[in-house]
Amino acid sequence: TFAPFAVALLLALLSPEAQGQECSGQCQCGAGPGPTCPAGVSLVLDGCGCCRVCAKQLGELCTERDPCDHHKGLFCDFGSPANRRIGVCTARDGAPCVFSGMVYRSGESFQSSCKYQCTCLDGAVGCVPLCSMDVRLPSPDCPYPRRVKLPGKCCEEWVCDEAKEQTAVGPALAAYRLEDTYGPDPTMMRANCLVQTTEWSACSKTCGMGISTRVTNDNAFCRLEKQSRLCMVRPCEADLEENIKKGKKCIRTPKISKPVKFELSGCTSVKTYRAKFCGVCTDGRCCTPHRTATLPVEFKCPDGEIMKRKMMFIKTCACHYNCPGDNDIFESLYYRKMYGDMA
Repeated sequence: TFAPFAVALLLALLSPEAQGQECSGQCQCGAGPGPTCPAGVSLVLDGCGCCRVCAKQLGELCTERDPCDHHKGLFCDFGSPANRRIGVCTARDGAPCVFSGMVYRSGESFQSSCKYQCTCLDGAVGCVPLCSMDVRLPSPDCPYPRRVKLPGKCCEEWVCDEAKEQTAVGPALAAYRLEDTYGPDPTMMRANCLVQTTEWSACSKTCGMGISTRVTNDNAFCRLEKQSRLCMVRPCEADLEENIKKGKKCIRTPKISKPVKFELSGCTSVKTYRAKFCGVCTDGRCCTPHRTATLPVEFKCPDGEIMKRKMMFIKTCACHYNCPGDNDIFESLYYRKMYGDMA
């Protein structure tokens, strides 16, 4: 019974499909920017340096053309003998993560809830939303759109409310003090297009690298599109309380002693930046960005790839008592926004 199985396995490895996994020296990629990867899966160059592919995840089969997700510290373990063409994505040695009482290996992906796909990476957990983060702008047929939780459904959906008395910023903004807003008048007309731009959302993380998003139709086709920028309110490793002056309860914008380089998925910013960050308080107040700018930042990855991302740079911060009341920073993204620049 073993002989037929061995012959079948040998034929599979010698088949054109298996042979095609090796690099031939000529790149043959399909048209377009590349495939659309599931949430939390990196879009990377294949092992031949030719085409962009969705990286293989922990425990999945990998080949020379189908690499593992190096952003998560995974590598293709071909085992022995060394001439094997098919391997298994394995995590490099890294600290495990403890999340909601569960232990996850470095490089392992999991769903923390129906709303988020998370990944453990050397002791740190990062999550991306599975629910749509779209923003519905007011329109004549729906002047007061509102996102609500419907029975039996995981993700919130938009509903239209009748006109009612609301504050200038709406109840959703209670957790953050308003930022000053810069840029064009959002009600201006241009070529039969009513230009509308939402404010930047609050940073997805209270420390470390996060994401801020907005929606605008300020483009040649007057179509709604979602824009995103990186953001860092403060470094996670900084002990800011020790910088509070005697007799004071807050440090609003602490001075960083030396320029810093930003890190994103294993890639490092090409330039160093003397960035400003928001501080902390000892009396229950929280400090958040008040004035910001959006600038491009270039990151260089270990494989030599250069990627450019927009990033929020803080000008001033404000300390206040309007702080998030829940423990789920991801959940709070749906209801709390941070007014920023229009860059």
